Amino acid sequence: MAGHISHSASNAIIYCVLCFFLVMGLVVGYIHMRQKKGGFLSANNTRTAIPLAINFVASAMGAGVLNTYPDIAVRAGVEGLMVYTISSALPMMLFAWVGPIVRRECPDGFVLTEWTRYRYGWLTSFYLSCLTIGTMYLYMVAELSAVQAAIETLAGVDALPVLIVEAIFTSIYTAVGGFHTSFFTDNIQGGMVLILLIIVCVGLGVYFHVDPSEPKKSGMLEPNLLANKLIYILPVAIATNDCFLSGFWMRTFASKNNRELFWACAIATVLTLVILTVLGLTGLLAVWAKMVVDGEQFVYGDERSANAFFYVLLEMPGWVIGFTIAFTLSLSVAAYDSNVSAMASTISNDFFRNKVPMVWVRLIVLCINAPVIVVAIKAPNVLNIFLIADLFSAAVIPIMFCGLSRKMYFITGWEVIGGGFGGMITVFIFGSIYFKNAHEGIKLLILLQGLYGDDWSAFGAFVAAPVGSILWGFGILIIRLTVLKIYSMISKKPFTALDKPDPTQTGMSVLRDAPHVDADTTSESVVLDRKDPTIMPELMEIHDEGGHLTDAFHLDLENEFHLNDHHMHLHHRSHGAHHDPGVIP
Repeated sequence: MAGHISHSASNAIIYCVLCFFLVMGLVVGYIHMRQKKGGFLSANNTRTAIPLAINFVASAMGAGVLNTYPDIAVRAGVEGLMVYTISSALPMMLFAWVGPIVRRECPDGFVLTEWTRYRYGWLTSFYLSCLTIGTMYLYMVAELSAVQAAIETLAGVDALPVLIVEAIFTSIYTAVGGFHTSFFTDNIQGGMVLILLIIVCVGLGVYFHVDPSEPKKSGMLEPNLLANKLIYILPVAIATNDCFLSGFWMRTFASKNNRELFWACAIATVLTLVILTVLGLTGLLAVWAKMVVDGEQFVYGDERSANAFFYVLLEMPGWVIGFTIAFTLSLSVAAYDSNVSAMASTISNDFFRNKVPMVWVRLIVLCINAPVIVVAIKAPNVLNIFLIADLFSAAVIPIMFCGLSRKMYFITGWEVIGGGFGGMITVFIFGSIYFKNAHEGIKLLILLQGLYGDDWSAFGAFVAAPVGSILWGFGILIIRLTVLKIYSMISKKPFTALDKPDPTQTGMSVLRDAPHVDADTTSESVVLDRKDPTIMPELMEIHDEGGHLTDAFHLDLENEFHLNDHHMHLHHRSHGAHHDPGVIP
């Protein structure tokens, strides 16, 4: 090996980087610590395209990318690498399309779960919150696992103390500064990604040599079965899983307007595609250069592929290795604090409705770091960790996003929750039939074989999850409507489950499937014009301070009030609330 760096030098670099982020995070946090709670959790409508684009790139660029993209390149060749990079970059544009819809319908929110609360009710929001936190937990595990691989491969030192210090330091400074600190460190991270990219390119050009005939001889330029499978698996997995990441949604809501959001997503898509492609090329070069690692030549499909990036760097001088250690740690810290900040925001908003002191939320997040470190030490492969989260998101997001369309106004929380669980049940059924063994069907739920098995189990799982989600969701819809129709016939009450909402009156009552005035004159409804962004914040204040929205408006009012300033109409026909029995509140 050409490169070498001493243990003392490695430790100096590692802990200097960690201390730098701690001090910087505390300074940025101190500047904003006197802001109100909303400033800690989010920064809605404040960011322009360029810094937002850098933040989107940084949110997608943890240390895990140094493992996963070279890994795919070694296992699936050039085709597999291009499929992976394109599948990772293009979903950024999903937020440019879906983001404005969610922002319009939920202008006072800052995470997807808030829109889910308005559209489907509190139970569905709680369900999504649990899955979101689980996803962020897995991403935190993946970050620490990637750092462990980098430090042990490049520096040869014990990674456990580094993981502990990283988790503690990031928790400390995000506890002080919250989202503002995370946003700032992501800008630093974006710059470091570009510097790392330049160093890698220069190093590869100067110190790394490949026989021009090797790429063709290796067979990595040819199409292959694994890469063909990935053409379907990765777009579905990554696009749906990105929707589970609160960090992306917080940045979507942080955009100053939809125009800035579009350009931020477009710029981030291009940058992400270029950066990930360059990083993945190191996996191809490791094979084409016929590298020898631990006495064995690196070959196409090598099981050591996850560390290909670091093996390539070991062929370079020690100063390149030192810079790489620093930048890898910087990537991890910035990505890790994004997940910590997003988790704190999700827990505070979704579980406590922002009514508990933030110190308790910070302590909860700090405690979560302990199992993260333990699992990261044991985690076999970073890509497998991502795949577990991807499979669950593929089962939940398809049926949930049906509610984005106003033509799907009849979809409720019953279908979303049932469809999500149904998608995973479908994966289990498929696995049990495919392997002719129920135990193997259970193991398929966590994709123990990863993507690289010689069978079609992983492909089938990612087909079964979204298809099962839709089928179960609409099956539950048919059952619910049938039950409500029978109930209506027996009770002689009107059947309102399929009543189409008035397109000129959209708002919380429609989003939450509350009964409509025209369909039932004994009910009351709150109808808002969502085009006015001042409505939702004021309504939230009434909801938060009054405990219940209906209590705050005093249901003993017999008259109809027209608040023309906000285009809001309150219809009160009785003293009690009436809810469709088919709706999850």
